[in-house]
Amino acid sequence: MLLFDQATVFAAVSPLEAIDRVRRGFEELGSGRWAMPPKTYLDGDAPGGDFRAMPARGGGLAILKWVTSFTQNPAAGLPVVMGAILVSSSEDGRPLALVDVRSVTALRTGAVAAVAAQELAREDARTVGLIGCGLHGAWAARCLAAAEYGPGVVFDPDPERAGALAGELGWEAGAREDALAQDVVTCVTPGAEPVVHATDLRPGLHLSFLGADAEGKAEAELDVVTAASLFCDEWEQASHGGELTGAVEAGLVDRTQVTELAEVLTGAAPGRRGKDAVTLFDSTGLAIQDLALCHALLEAHRAGAVRAGEVEL
Repeated sequence: MLLFDQATVFAAVSPLEAIDRVRRGFEELGSGRWAMPPKTYLDGDAPGGDFRAMPARGGGLAILKWVTSFTQNPAAGLPVVMGAILVSSSEDGRPLALVDVRSVTALRTGAVAAVAAQELAREDARTVGLIGCGLHGAWAARCLAAAEYGPGVVFDPDPERAGALAGELGWEAGAREDALAQDVVTCVTPGAEPVVHATDLRPGLHLSFLGADAEGKAEAELDVVTAASLFCDEWEQASHGGELTGAVEAGLVDRTQVTELAEVLTGAAPGRRGKDAVTLFDSTGLAIQDLALCHALLEAHRAGAVRAGEVEL
């Protein structure tokens, strides 16, 4: 089996290619050519920790992503997200590769922020606001910059982390309110408490929420959700463990009010409805996004662009 570590993944897939691959993954899902069963959660022994099993199949490959979310880990010097992706042939079941999960998750999380902005933000939207400058927030900023959005304002409770990311991109570090004053706002926080309030909304704003990926998490107040035109990566996940969950459980939002991003990309549904609309995209993370990047990794290896390790089981 091939072995793709974090450095090899980042060397093989640029932010621009990640955006293109993730876009195509959504299109394949929307067309019915790729399949993705529901994500499965398994609680860990520690509070705030869980395991997630995420399968997908398409284009001759099948994957199983085994990924963690242990929010207390940073205090112990460990990453929140860890795990691996097993890539197999969907033709004969042969295991083909084992892939580092953190790098793929960071790339596809950043890429979907860019795809959502391209499809749902105003045509003249350029400036970026980022709330949350951790691993996934940093890659969201890099992918948005690669898609020619910017300049940006980044905010994080850790000013050193915000300053480092701003310096890397030539953006600015500012307050939460400064980030929310931009055209395209992406939130990548743990979702423990809302960071966007109804009073922050204004005509033409596009919001992407990438942090609330499990039940009980939310980055926005309910009044924000009910005031916006709603989009998500996948309804079943978003309605049970995403930014939309609270509004769905309160009976304020139902399936008819939410458009999946794949529907927009395949032309089955419209995106933004007017320049003054407030668009809200809820990303919970899909296995088809990981599958799309695994295709890119194997192609890069076959082309000789990167050299993967090997392991025999």
